[in-house]
Parts: sequence; C-alpha cells; structure tokens
Amino acid sequence: MGNATECVTLPTELDIKAASPLANQLLALRGRDVLLNASQIERVGAQCLQVLLSAASTWRTDGSSLAISEPSPAFTDAIEIAGLELSNFTSRNH
Repeated sequence: MGNATECVTLPTELDIKAASPLANQLLALRGRDVLLNASQIERVGAQCLQVLLSAASTWRTDGSSLAISEPSPAFTDAIEIAGLELSNFTSRNH
C-alpha cells in the first residue's frame, strides 16, 4: 500500500501575505506526495511562485511527487510572464 496523495486547494489570492502561510503549509506536507489544485487562483505574486518552485525542488530532492492540477488562467499567465513552465512546479516520483 503506497502513500496516499495529499490534495491541497490553493487560495484565490497568492499574494505576498500568502507566501509565508503557503510555505508553512507545504513544509507540513514534506515527505508526502502532494497534488496542488490551482483552479481557484485569481492572483499570484512572485513570492508565491518562488515558494512553489522551492517546494518542487525540495520534493524532487526527497524523491516525492508534487503536481499542480487544473491551473487557472491567472496562474498560467503568471507562470508565462515569469518565463516559467508548469513543469518547473512539478516533481514526479520515479
């Protein structure tokens, strides 16, 4: 029996005020496979993108799986504006 994937719905506002709580929430899930639902996001700032990038890197190092599902148009736009791709925010368990 494998580990169950933790599903987390990201908040609508991922602004600077959300960066620290987001980081703490993700740290609490470290070592588990995580699916982040991004369908509700209406605004996302650079700080939260950085937190999510850092989480993907950490999950890759740990050998755990981290994925983003249903990215909202606002989230997709923010990634593109930052010159990133959705794959930068994922870690697949091999």
